[in-house]
Amino acid sequence: MRHMNVYGAVILAALVLDWGLNLAADLLNLRALRPELPREAADVYDAAAYRRSQLYTRTRTRFGLVTSTVDLAVFLAFWLAGGFAALDGWSTRVGRGPILTGLLFVGTLAVARVAIGLPFRLYSTFVIENRFGFNRATPVTFVTDLLKGALLALAIGAPVLAAVLYLFQHAGPSAWLYSWMITTLVMLVVQFVAPTWIIPLFNTFTALPDGELRQAILAYARNVAFPLSGVFVIDGSRRTTKANAFFAGFGAHKRIALFDTLVEQQTTPELVAVVAHEVGHYKLRHIPKRLALSIAHSGILFALLSVFLSRQGLFAAFGIDRPSVHAGLVFFGLLYTPVELALGIWLNALSRRDESAADRFAARTTARPDSLASALKRLASDQLANLTPHPLYVALNHSHPPLLTRLGALRRMVATTAAEASR
Repeated sequence: MRHMNVYGAVILAALVLDWGLNLAADLLNLRALRPELPREAADVYDAAAYRRSQLYTRTRTRFGLVTSTVDLAVFLAFWLAGGFAALDGWSTRVGRGPILTGLLFVGTLAVARVAIGLPFRLYSTFVIENRFGFNRATPVTFVTDLLKGALLALAIGAPVLAAVLYLFQHAGPSAWLYSWMITTLVMLVVQFVAPTWIIPLFNTFTALPDGELRQAILAYARNVAFPLSGVFVIDGSRRTTKANAFFAGFGAHKRIALFDTLVEQQTTPELVAVVAHEVGHYKLRHIPKRLALSIAHSGILFALLSVFLSRQGLFAAFGIDRPSVHAGLVFFGLLYTPVELALGIWLNALSRRDESAADRFAARTTARPDSLASALKRLASDQLANLTPHPLYVALNHSHPPLLTRLGALRRMVATTAAEASR
């Protein structure tokens, strides 16, 4: 590499390390597949379904290996060919000003990344997911979602990026602080408006009709003093047969959203247990904790960015002689790769801990740990989940504990409760 220096070497090593670590995790995950069906899941998996879940894991893992390898190869080829310097030169000539230049530079890279990944997304959706019976999205839905996502990213991301570029050009040493304040404000606003304005762009919320399920959920919410403004069904079946549930909204407008596929697949006690798990996240204050972590993380990023924007060597590693804020944003993001990798492992561990705590909350407040266990097993079976993931793969990729870990924790909870009751 003609422009290789310490910064370039660190970035190259970080990218290869990230790719290599994920490769190792994927290969170990494949080796961890076991032919014997774990007895804990024997009531929802039969031998054929278990073999199919392992085939799905192998197929998705191999596809992921191809995708990540192509992604790294394309990036390195672009870097080696002087692509960043050429793009910077073109953006500067066309932009006629630091703000538009920066938007062109970052926007072009973003569009290129989407374009390169598009064939893989199409194959994933219309070949792999179709093969295993998950995909229900039509080409029209796929394209519409893509365009809506792009417009949403443009509507939110472009003004924020323009503000950051302006501040780092004119606000001096306090630019990182003002940038952090603006991004934090946008983050909070998005959290509040997402259930009302953003999610409905992609899915339709329908009030859960009155009946046994609605009454059971509302009775549970009253029992745990959870102010619920409504229970909604979301049309997830437009895109996939996979089921899910989530909590949305703040203040007096809290709502629980259940995928229509989830409502179709599970019994009333199981669905109440799923809702109780989501309520647990709220009651245990996981949502504001995660938001606070995201805000703190962005503050650290901007503070470090302000330091590295003045490092000529960072720009020289990519063949650029004239430092700029827009290029610095991209190059610092690459330099931050090893920190992001370590942080991701830590955040995944925190998320798994929170999910376990929400499981305990649901089991305790419903007094039906068996219903939660049954719901989790049914979800895993319907999604062809891997029952024996390797610990390294879990550390890198799992925001939720593996199914057998969650079932074991619920069994221990039942045993502990029974022992205490017998004293």
